[in-house]
Amino acid sequence: MVSSTRKTKGKKNQALPFTIAEIGSADYQKQTRKASIIIIIVFAASAMLFSSLLVLFLGDTQSSNFKWNITGVILGVLFTATLINGYFKKQPWMAASMYGWRLKRSLMSVTNIMHHVKIGVSANDPTAIKLMRFYHLGLLHMHKLDGNPSQDAELISQINELQEKMHDLQIDLQQNTLEPDWISQIKAAYPAK
Repeated sequence: MVSSTRKTKGKKNQALPFTIAEIGSADYQKQTRKASIIIIIVFAASAMLFSSLLVLFLGDTQSSNFKWNITGVILGVLFTATLINGYFKKQPWMAASMYGWRLKRSLMSVTNIMHHVKIGVSANDPTAIKLMRFYHLGLLHMHKLDGNPSQDAELISQINELQEKMHDLQIDLQQNTLEPDWISQIKAAYPAK
């Protein structure tokens, strides 16, 4: 799996390229289901534990302990989120979930500048064309992983049109990697009007 950021000496976090990986949808769904179940169990157990401890030590037998129960649930959410961010995301059983998250985040970074990308594609800008090709391949891959290939039909004509353009301009069709610099290049080259 590919990490989404890296620290460089003297610089802020710098985004790493994201590459579409070969993952079968059955394996992906099985692994993400397992990760979801583990996270739900950790959340439920921690929320109940925190609620119980708060009621035990701070609760009142004469009045409602609703505020302590809600506080326990909030602490359970924070505890679970901290575990996910600090420990779980590095575990092998979370790899598929982290990959899916990075894929969707990469696609969203392109979606956020789609107006710029479309202008660049119509101007035959190779970077914009590569970015759009990555976006198409990423969407197809995400639909496959999510078990939702019905949305692929809408993309086919756009994909075919872009492939023809890439063939004419002799741009490689294999654009499985999103280079972070492409986003800033396209935004700078085709500013919003």
